[in-house]
Amino acid sequence: MENTTRKLPIVERDAWLQPVEEHINRRHAQYERQMERIAGSSGSIVDYANGYRYFGWQRDEALDGWWLREWLPGAHDVYVFGDFNNWQRTEIRMHRDSAGVWSAFFPTAMYRDRLVHGSLYKLHVHGDNGWLDRIPAYAARVVQDEATKNYTAQFWNPAEPFDWRGDAFDASKIGSLLIYEAHVGMAQEREGVGTYREFTDKILPIIKRDGYNAVQLMAVAEHPYYGSFGYHVSSFFAPSSRCGTPEELKELIRRAHELGLAVIMDLVHAHYVKNLNEGINELDGTDHLYSPAGEAGYQPYWDSKLFDYGKEEVRHFLLSNVKYWLDEFHFDGYRFDGVTSMIYHHHGYVTFDSRDRFFDTGVNEEALLYLTLANRLTHDFLPSAVTIAEDVSGMPGMCIPIADGGVGFDYRLGMAIPDFWIKQLKEVPDEEWNIWEMWSVMTDRLPEVKTVAYAESHDQALVGDKTIAFRLMDKEMYFHMDRASENLVIDRGMALHKMIRLMTISTGGQAYLNFMGNEFGHPEWIDFPRQGNGWSYAHARRQWSLAKNGLLRYAWLGDFDRAMIRLVKKYKVLEDGYAWNLLMDERNKTMVFSHGRLLFVFNWHPTASIPDYELPVQGPGKYVPVLSTDERRFGGQERQSMETEHFSFPAKGDDGKDCARIRIYNTSRTATVYLRKK
Repeated sequence: MENTTRKLPIVERDAWLQPVEEHINRRHAQYERQMERIAGSSGSIVDYANGYRYFGWQRDEALDGWWLREWLPGAHDVYVFGDFNNWQRTEIRMHRDSAGVWSAFFPTAMYRDRLVHGSLYKLHVHGDNGWLDRIPAYAARVVQDEATKNYTAQFWNPAEPFDWRGDAFDASKIGSLLIYEAHVGMAQEREGVGTYREFTDKILPIIKRDGYNAVQLMAVAEHPYYGSFGYHVSSFFAPSSRCGTPEELKELIRRAHELGLAVIMDLVHAHYVKNLNEGINELDGTDHLYSPAGEAGYQPYWDSKLFDYGKEEVRHFLLSNVKYWLDEFHFDGYRFDGVTSMIYHHHGYVTFDSRDRFFDTGVNEEALLYLTLANRLTHDFLPSAVTIAEDVSGMPGMCIPIADGGVGFDYRLGMAIPDFWIKQLKEVPDEEWNIWEMWSVMTDRLPEVKTVAYAESHDQALVGDKTIAFRLMDKEMYFHMDRASENLVIDRGMALHKMIRLMTISTGGQAYLNFMGNEFGHPEWIDFPRQGNGWSYAHARRQWSLAKNGLLRYAWLGDFDRAMIRLVKKYKVLEDGYAWNLLMDERNKTMVFSHGRLLFVFNWHPTASIPDYELPVQGPGKYVPVLSTDERRFGGQERQSMETEHFSFPAKGDDGKDCARIRIYNTSRTATVYLRKK
């Protein structure tokens, strides 16, 4: 273990953290002590996180049978029952050991024809909350009865294990992350719940064609309420059975790998569903099995239960879950949901207006320790894995290597970016947009903190909010998206939709994310089936046909997105770091910046188109347009020819120094990218 008496690099590199060095040293020392304990008991954190290989159903070849084990220290009595014993609740009693683990053994000789692949079962638990039928926390398969809507665990033992041979995908070799955020259930066009097979056959080819290199899957772990978007998890080791079998999910991931796509799981370890019938709440009869006792275990903003990250068994459960999805399903990493809620006792519902907010008593240091261990485990088990933190607070060290004193995430989500675009579109008229504010928000990140930039995700697409396309064009989308219509609202919306995306991807971070369908301006919000809409699936789907219809404008937005992604990949824009600011013309709402050989010119003005507009460039040469939001192939007017060559000429800059400049036709509401050729 490291010597924590030395100054950690995170503090050496950042003078702002020196006044809180003691806090940072203490946190790092807690991590090192925990790693020492893990090494002493298990050898390594990878070997430690094997709960899924001990709990649940485990084959015992020596005894020729199956063990079922579950950690329930507060239970008074536990039985297992199912279709293999005609659902007799108190026939098969489990036995408790000194650690509170209950177990039962099922000899093959006795249960050969009864305990079979697909058998249904539950636990009958006697605790302080009475006698209840429950689903084990380590259940690897949970299904819902169509008639009763009740959930039941399922013994899952296919005759042939899934064949992963040949799957040697390495996510570290795909380059900068271009993430396509997706929800399998609502990815299909028909009204209903989409399946893993449909996603594999129909959606993965779309993602590949569009140029993205990673798919981020939401709602993977089982959850009883479909409308929760998968964020109220009930069974952490069971992939959602709504969409198919575990093998079909594995096939989805293998096929994605064959297409060169990394698969990132949206991992929910910030909270869990409070339901007793489906979830792990009060599983042993107490209110403090996986949660802190009393109100401390409740997340009031989400109406869910919190994890007790300071309890050894809970950390073991969660770390085993981290390894499980990487090991059994070959996921390539995680987007950790709700990190802000995890790392603060107040769940982030304060203003982060001072350094003290990150180091006072509001911080849940046990959660920070857990996240550090989770990152260590993920990268030790799968060095190519990617971890992304959804943290809006800006906790120092979140994306700093653990050895340097950080938490160890690879990326953070740039959550201020979509908030900014929403504020602009809702509150500020076009002619008053502040391009300096725009530039500041897009580039507000520390050089060593890798950021996933995005203009909008699933959050902005939900009922109660609006996508960027809907904010820009609203009801006009229903009447004037045909290519023959002439409509100023649609023209403005189409232009700004493309500009906002190009601005975000070229200045906002080292990775980029898009939610499925938003790239072509999907017209409708997401509204899962509920009582208020008559349990309709009409808005819980993606209408891909809109983007394929040659008579509609959606295809133009989709075509632009593909061209934008190709450009970013070809010229390694995301790898280039910060854009180099060359000009900010507030009067004409024009900004000019460069990435390597590419020159980006954004004219945000609603009306000002300026002939012979003079602007500085990064060096002498010939500049030719390679992409414009105003091209006819993207539904624009192409007011500037894409064949024009712009030759630089020497001039004096504002600082009096020699520089190179070019002249262009600077058209309103247009972003154009030029390639410098010497």
